[in-house]
Amino acid sequence: MQNSEKVILPGSSVIVKDPTSIYNGYKGFVQRITEESAAVLFEGGNWDKLLTIPLKFLDPV
Repeated sequence: MQNSEKVILPGSSVIVKDPTSIYNGYKGFVQRITEESAAVLFEGGNWDKLLTIPLKFLDPV
């Protein structure tokens, strides 16, 4: 069974693909997943941010 679609699971690295978001292009780590969204942790030097983002706007890295 071959499946070319990548799966997003907790611990996965993802990139935000939402042109309306200020986080578009940011890479982060999935912390947890609900039905249609994921909590993504972004780290940037001296700051950390945890955001809930719909899965349709996330692509696996």
